[in-house]
Amino acid sequence: MIEELDRVVLTRDVPEKKLKAGDVGTVVAVYKGGKDYEVEFMTLDGDTFALATLHCGEVRPARGREITHAREVA
Repeated sequence: MIEELDRVVLTRDVPEKKLKAGDVGTVVAVYKGGKDYEVEFMTLDGDTFALATLHCGEVRPARGREITHAREVA
């Protein structure tokens, strides 16, 4: 189960938030017993880029053997 402060990976694009599948965020709140999550996506400078409420099917836990990928955002 995904919990607060877990790193998660977005599984689909969220164009209205300028997020792309594969972006990594941190869960800041868990709703409805794990059916929805508030996820913060940050730049490498530590600035919040987006805060999104996402359904459990839109994120997955980050795995230890994965690497992150940087992309520039507007």
